[in-house]
Amino acid sequence: MLLGFALWTIAVLLFSVGIYRWTRILSGKVDIKAFRGDVVEGEDWYRRAMRAHANCVENLPVFGAVVFAVYASGLQSSAVDIMAAVALLARMCQSVIHIALVQSNTIAFLRFVFFFTQLVCFIGMAISVMRYAL
Repeated sequence: MLLGFALWTIAVLLFSVGIYRWTRILSGKVDIKAFRGDVVEGEDWYRRAMRAHANCVENLPVFGAVVFAVYASGLQSSAVDIMAAVALLARMCQSVIHIALVQSNTIAFLRFVFFFTQLVCFIGMAISVMRYAL
């Protein structure tokens, strides 16, 4: 699941931010230097894609730490395996909703539900490790 999370983070970058930038660069519409990190610009879905990718990058180390703790503790649990899979699926749903749908209160709430699902899974996995260690 950790590898899946990392690959999803890369996929969000390549198939959203990357496509947006490279199609504009290769078509001659903009110079390669046009995409500054300190300026928020571009179409709305592109700005959401940048934020969705950043969300993945921000959460990958947390998921990685929890998964490493599971591995290091020697814990083998189908419940933990399910939580890891649900966390990855929730991350994927959150990213797709963030990028593909025009944002409204309902859409933002759905994104939050998927984010909260990930947090519950992270915490559940961490608690499982702590209980196993004790």
